[in-house]
Formats: sequence, structure tokens, C-alpha cells
Amino acid sequence: MAYKITDSCISCGTCEGACPIGAISQGEDTYTIDADTCVSCGACAEACPVSAIVDEEA
Repeated sequence: MAYKITDSCISCGTCEGACPIGAISQGEDTYTIDADTCVSCGACAEACPVSAIVDEEA
């Protein structure tokens, strides 16, 4: 998994809807990406309105 949701997440849920395979879900404080399901497509990062999702390999 190359993508990570940072502490900048405002829990708006936009990323969850943008993920084509359902790898993102509401966590305790912010949304989380399931590393085993994520295919590193970047749809979530593009959709995030506060740029809270980053490519860890970049």
C-alpha cells in the first residue's frame, strides 16, 4: 500500500466514496485505508479536499 491518511483528515468521508474497491472505512478518529485491500490507484488522494492522503512512496 502506497497511500496513507494523515492527521490532517477531517473525517468528511469523501475518500471512502472515491475508493473503487472499498479499501477505506471510518476509523475511531479518522478514516483508515486497509493495506491488504488497497491497490494504490490514487483515487482517494485525488478526491481528498484537504490533501490528507499522501503517497508514501513519493
